[in-house]
Amino acid sequence: MVHFRSSALAVAAAVFSLIGSAAASPLPLEERLNNFLAARKSPVAKRATVPDAPHFVVYSDKYSSTEPAIADINGFNVFALAFLEQYGAADDAQVWAAFTDDQRKQIVDSYHAAGISLIVSAFGSTENPTSSSYDPVATADTIAAWVTKYGVDGVDVDYEDFTAFNKGDGSAETWLINFTKELRAKLPQGQYILTHAPVAPWFSPAPKWGGGGYLKVNQEVGDMIDWYNVQFYNQGTSEYADCDGLLTKSTSAWPQSSLFEIVASGVDQDKLVIGKPGTATDANNGVIAPATLATCVSQAHAKGWNAGVMSWQYPDAGSAWITTVRGDTWPVAPAPSGSASSTSASATSSAPASTASAAPAPFPTA
Repeated sequence: MVHFRSSALAVAAAVFSLIGSAAASPLPLEERLNNFLAARKSPVAKRATVPDAPHFVVYSDKYSSTEPAIADINGFNVFALAFLEQYGAADDAQVWAAFTDDQRKQIVDSYHAAGISLIVSAFGSTENPTSSSYDPVATADTIAAWVTKYGVDGVDVDYEDFTAFNKGDGSAETWLINFTKELRAKLPQGQYILTHAPVAPWFSPAPKWGGGGYLKVNQEVGDMIDWYNVQFYNQGTSEYADCDGLLTKSTSAWPQSSLFEIVASGVDQDKLVIGKPGTATDANNGVIAPATLATCVSQAHAKGWNAGVMSWQYPDAGSAWITTVRGDTWPVAPAPSGSASSTSASATSSAPASTASAAPAPFPTA
């Protein structure tokens, strides 16, 4: 609560200042006073945190009591905490929520100084928002409240409700569209990052997906989504396994879902970030060695693509991994001096189980 006397004195002083300089101002006193009072009522806008392409994104879901030092993720410019679940923050998102406000600010400030945005990822493979009847609007409100409360730069939507998508009745697409509209309304564009992380096959055109798949989502709300962290992995041992399959010609199992085939279907190429596992332990299949992946992205870049690369997950994909992948296409500069040490903030919890203090309210159901 603002102390009334102090506030009144401050306003009075400002008014006297306005009166004292009225003769020197080109604006009428009344207009200057109205502008002053309007400024006091206006909320302080969050700084713009949406980086331009290329985007180099790494997820972190391996429980750790602190966030990585800048030197450990040098070459990435977005660090994604996983995950926000129905019951609250889990794993690295829970660690983040357990920090104090000062600790979180210290980490965010150091990341921003190094050109790194910090976001949270929602859902993941263990959640089925549509099939579980989560209300899309209320769920978006809950997530947006967490983002603003805990001071991160935005949210990644890792929706993996395969049951709903496979129905082909449009329920998955409709849920995602309504959810995205509400999330963007609460997290304004240009001030907060909003990404989606679909699996690549969901971009296959009709008749593959009865509800239209992610091409329908992109048609309806693509302008609200900053970019897609496309999962070109876990879709079969022969899928997206080399540069040709990744970039120009997917198999008949998932037709027209390679990078440039998705572009041909109408998705902005600079919103299509190539996602790959850090190592073979991070996915069932779809791994490409970093040096080979560097060749693939170089080929894509030569064709005009500039979206960037995503990896699941840190620490298997750290600075060495992304430095190799970026190669000569986007050379990585050395980490800032003094960035090798770990952050001083550490969470007080000792296991990835959810805690009441860290968890938001469960996602509401419809």
